[in-house]
Amino acid sequence: MAARPVSSVSPDLLIRGGRVVDPSQQLDLVADLYMSGGKIAGLGRRPDSPGDECLVIDANGLVVGPGFIDTHCHLREPGFEEKETIATGTRAAARGGFTTACCMPNTEPPLDSPSAIDRVLRVAAREGLIRVLPIGCVTRGRAGRELADFGELSISGVVGFSDDGAPVADAAIMRRALECSRALGLPVIDHCEDLALSQGGVVNEGPIAERLGLKGIPPAAEANMVYRDIDLARSTGGRLHIAHVSTAESVYLVRRGKEQGVAVTAEVTPHHLTLGEDLAASGDPNAKVNPPLRSEYDIAALVKGLRDGVIDFIATDHAPHTEADKSRGFEAAAFGISGFETALGSLMGLVQQGEIDLPALIARLTCKPAAFLRRPDIGTLRPGSTADVVIFDPDAEWVVNPADFASKGRNTPLAGFRLRGRVVVTVSRGMVVYRSEGAPFSGKGRSR
Repeated sequence: MAARPVSSVSPDLLIRGGRVVDPSQQLDLVADLYMSGGKIAGLGRRPDSPGDECLVIDANGLVVGPGFIDTHCHLREPGFEEKETIATGTRAAARGGFTTACCMPNTEPPLDSPSAIDRVLRVAAREGLIRVLPIGCVTRGRAGRELADFGELSISGVVGFSDDGAPVADAAIMRRALECSRALGLPVIDHCEDLALSQGGVVNEGPIAERLGLKGIPPAAEANMVYRDIDLARSTGGRLHIAHVSTAESVYLVRRGKEQGVAVTAEVTPHHLTLGEDLAASGDPNAKVNPPLRSEYDIAALVKGLRDGVIDFIATDHAPHTEADKSRGFEAAAFGISGFETALGSLMGLVQQGEIDLPALIARLTCKPAAFLRRPDIGTLRPGSTADVVIFDPDAEWVVNPADFASKGRNTPLAGFRLRGRVVVTVSRGMVVYRSEGAPFSGKGRSR
């Protein structure tokens, strides 16, 4: 199905007859949803005579849910606009059903100062189609040597701290960061990687790495740092979040930490839930990601951990790159997958296989990350909340063609894959920011 982004301003929007799934209210029913003035006005409320400014969407046979929230993505701006910009990244996110995106600070300059944060917020307000929430650096310049000013960054509007793309290797700095997080109530989000074990690695350590003659990244490289971080969070009382969990051992450690009362949360990506290390055997550099795609054993543990609530929610780790970044051969290619536009289709495979039910999946894309961000105004369809809504067809089949992406990053190992489940409409703060071709609209809603 061809698609195009549309920005529509409509003070009143009526979505008729969809399957409304809102895990924040434990709702799963066929109903109408009405929005007015950028807010959710009510469920089942149907104006007898919608006014000239009311846009009506027939959602019969479609799923209607809160807009998805991505707590981990790379918008690349400032500094790497050839890979992605806030404008292109948020357009791609909207096409994937996301209405909130938390951007990582590995930009140039890094997001380690109030001025850098302010710049991102100003560009997002001017050019972004959806809400952008910046994550600040843990260390100045992401250099790992000196703690950034958490107090100033928190006042500037960050929702957490991370040096993502690199771990916080120094345990003393990580301890101080967690102490600050306790005082501010904001999480430290760590890319858990023991560089002494992973240095030079490009795929998961194991038979495939050996067969290809490539250096592997052992699961212990992640688990060692997860263990260290949980121990530090236990002793400091700080808020710890483990980014892109990829191994069975990490799931076990997070489970044990939670059982012991440690303030630890964790996320998993769509690609780590649905793709395995065998993709690397093809030599496709688009399958190169850090942490690497893992074994079937690890994937099973990740899916179970997500289902059980040990892993709190899903985040894309959208990491767009240029063609040149990915065309230098597997060993030299950049790590990362462009993930916004394939996330839903990939994850719906878990529902179709009976691994997780649809309301549970939607919860891990909406109210669960909203709770992590401590934002009760998003990730829900409660009356009075922000009108962030996604409408998707759970049965629509489509073939991934990276040339059709809105993102500048065409780097996906899913090219040519047939997925089932696709976004039809995305509404952000009461505006229709994306609609697929043929989306069932009527009424006289204004467009621009």
